[in-house]
Amino acid sequence: MAVVNPVAAKPLAAAAIAQLEADGVVTLIGTVVNPAGLTHAKTVPLRRMGTFADPGLGASPVWHVFAIDQAGIVFGDAITPVGDQRVRIDLGALRILGDGLAWAPGCFYNEDGSPDPYCSRGALQRVADRLSDAGISAVVGHEMEFVLVGPDGSRLPSHLWAQYGLAGVLEFEGFVRDVTNAATASGVAIEQFHPEYGANQFEISLAPQPPVAAADALVLMRIIVGRVARQYGMRVSLSPVPFAGGVGSGAHQHFSLKRGDTPLFSDGTGSNGMAADGESAIAGLVAGLPEAQGVLAGSVVSSQRMQPGNWAGAYVCWGTENREASVRYLAGGPSNPYGANIEVKVIDPSANPYLATATILGLALDGIERKLPLGPETTVDPATLTEAQRRQAGIALLREKQSAALDALDKSSLMRTILGDAVVDSVVAVRRYEQKNYGDLSVQETADKFRLAWSV
Repeated sequence: MAVVNPVAAKPLAAAAIAQLEADGVVTLIGTVVNPAGLTHAKTVPLRRMGTFADPGLGASPVWHVFAIDQAGIVFGDAITPVGDQRVRIDLGALRILGDGLAWAPGCFYNEDGSPDPYCSRGALQRVADRLSDAGISAVVGHEMEFVLVGPDGSRLPSHLWAQYGLAGVLEFEGFVRDVTNAATASGVAIEQFHPEYGANQFEISLAPQPPVAAADALVLMRIIVGRVARQYGMRVSLSPVPFAGGVGSGAHQHFSLKRGDTPLFSDGTGSNGMAADGESAIAGLVAGLPEAQGVLAGSVVSSQRMQPGNWAGAYVCWGTENREASVRYLAGGPSNPYGANIEVKVIDPSANPYLATATILGLALDGIERKLPLGPETTVDPATLTEAQRRQAGIALLREKQSAALDALDKSSLMRTILGDAVVDSVVAVRRYEQKNYGDLSVQETADKFRLAWSV
């Protein structure tokens, strides 16, 4: 697991403190992300860095079931007010934020030092280990879409905004420049940064990395963007649909797989030149997405985005460069230097990024292990087909109702095998809390209430 060896943690911390002090760091932030997609944090003075790494800082198990309404805690048989855990930071992933701050991702442990089964970062590491045991390596590249809003979540002016237009860059050129500089200083590799389709909406694509490191980089990028936005008197909405009826924000993930040095999505003899295992990986994804929807896009806001025509992958199918398919295949070649890869479009920013990655890689591995055959690709927008044609091709829509998606997740033995019972139970609990308390709100009321729910 990507955490510091307890025996070595304190000597390593002592050596690192001197260097960090020389770099001007005085405060260390450690973060974890809970099943509702909320980013939680603890801070310590730099001299306490070793303790934060081992034995860690105390945190109640209820951190796993804090809800997005800023008040709710979803108690249950397994999680009650009784008990304590430790959050340990990964010193190997520490990054300097500037202005006296440093950051590191954290993992949950039980008081006896055993890994906590509810920990989302730990769940992703378990899936990465399973891939490794199967002789497969993965790299993941995250996309971060967000909308700039006022400090209270209000709309900002957008008189000159055009889809992907230069005006968006020039209107916010200081913000774009400072985010780019801060990311570079913190060691986050940005592939591209551009205005998106919606008003005051941007997208940042991050360079591919191993699964846990890639999710860490996304969390760090959210912190960077949130800090810079504040400096310009703005906030960043990471809601799946910040404004009702408007363009939604996705959190698409690209991934590629190799067995040794051999890529699974190219250099083979199968469909589009894929290896047999690559075909089975896509087949596993397509087959498992209906059961996984509650993890990838399961919030009370997610259904507003999960509609045909939104490039959200509402149709369960795969296709080459098909942005309406839930699974998009990107061929390798001169214009794609990283080689052939897969984009999963269903994921939105309300999802825990560690659990989302664990889910898609776990589904891909399940397809490989079961040698699932890959069905024919969808070469057109599925919405242009008749219902009979979609039925014949096996193309279905993902569930429109949050309650139905959660029921499918709750009953899924496959998702429980991939993520563990503890993780699935906690995701279902916090999302059902949302459904019970806010499922009857109008589309407008839901978007307004949760516009800043996942912001940092």
